[in-house]
Amino acid sequence: MKSSKAEVRRKVHKIPSLQFEAESAMTRFAGLIVFQPLFIALGLKARLTHCFSHIDGAAIYRSGTMYLLLVIQLLLGFRRLRGLDCLRGDPLVGRIVGLDVLPDVATMSRMLSGADARSVEAVRSVSRDLVLDRLEEEHLRVVTLDFDGTVQSTKGHAEGTAVGFNKKKKGSRSYYPLLCTVAQLSMVLDMHHRSGNVHDSNGALEFMSICREAVRARLRKARIETRFDSAFYQNELLTDLAGDGVEFTGSVPFERFPELKRRIAEVDVWERHNATWSSAKCDWKPKSWKEGHRLILFRKRRAKQRKGPLQLDLFEPREYEFEYKAVVTNKTGNAGKILLFHNGRGAQEKLIGDCKQHAAVDVVATRTACGNQLFTWAGVIAHNLSRELQMRSRPMDRSTWPKRPALWIFQSLGTLRQRVLHRAGRLIRPQGELTLRISADAKAQEEITSYVDATRAAA
Repeated sequence: MKSSKAEVRRKVHKIPSLQFEAESAMTRFAGLIVFQPLFIALGLKARLTHCFSHIDGAAIYRSGTMYLLLVIQLLLGFRRLRGLDCLRGDPLVGRIVGLDVLPDVATMSRMLSGADARSVEAVRSVSRDLVLDRLEEEHLRVVTLDFDGTVQSTKGHAEGTAVGFNKKKKGSRSYYPLLCTVAQLSMVLDMHHRSGNVHDSNGALEFMSICREAVRARLRKARIETRFDSAFYQNELLTDLAGDGVEFTGSVPFERFPELKRRIAEVDVWERHNATWSSAKCDWKPKSWKEGHRLILFRKRRAKQRKGPLQLDLFEPREYEFEYKAVVTNKTGNAGKILLFHNGRGAQEKLIGDCKQHAAVDVVATRTACGNQLFTWAGVIAHNLSRELQMRSRPMDRSTWPKRPALWIFQSLGTLRQRVLHRAGRLIRPQGELTLRISADAKAQEEITSYVDATRAAA
């Protein structure tokens, strides 16, 4: 309905006077209520408490409870431990974690710093099981695992960091974890922590095997396929994947093999797939390899970048050039579908970017290696929970496509935070029934209600 000018404009803009009150029933994060039934349905608090049962002793604050609080803090967008001060006194946050008084920043820091490798491995198992539970529930026939490393930089000297390749912050100390993501769910399945001075493929062979076996244990009939970049182009790794019945595509590094460049220059016949991409077969393999794998050459037609002043001439001719890439694979389909499948791994870059931007996966929070690993896992769990919430609230948006995009169209955690979580509210008891009154428009009401109803039904 169209509004009149008189209804839209306000002539008086008086600045109101300020009045402050210590109202314990008011919350800044009323939208967090959508996660409370999800935590109950997943049994998340009990799972996390079990991860730290061997080190808790008679402490007032249980480590599992504090770790759940850390996950909630990252869900709400507070990237540093100091953000815990902003949650103090919030009745809804305290109710969800089961605390009347939240721990201070120093207590949280001591919990992370005092954790051991056993705690880290237990939290890793919980995070992985949350993803595997969802995979098992969906009964997917095809599971696509993408692998890539990402840099976590720090200005300090945290335990286990080292100076390595760092494109954005050269010379900084860093970690370089290797991530395994599930393309269909847009979730992080597992992570292998490493110092920042290792090659991207360091520990990849064993880590990839662990991820495959974890999926197979839940989905025995599913077909597993994987994608990776040129850093993983190694004979042992490719042979292991092929021998294990895993379909794969991987980029081939031109800089390591001058002979491959010469082979590409000698190709005369290219099969055209569309106006941009063409492909050609190639039987090349490194001389040190006993057996080769299927190799497909691709070239992309693109316009040359012009240098110098721009001439505004409508009929000025445009020059084109070709960009080349080689893909190794054991897939048997045509080259066009293989290209689409391999290019689909770009979605993993966006997923990792969302984890870093919205779930603080790029933050190095403490000086100990185990503490930093726990903080990173908290960010991963926060990201995965935001995906789990959305998957429970609606059916799939699409089927399996050649590029293997996520089966749901997800909102990022940042968008979910702005639209749902950061809502003012008040806990009241009309006629003795606990009620959360939320300030929200009609669209936000519908979205919040859909999330709560879906997770309550599962709980």
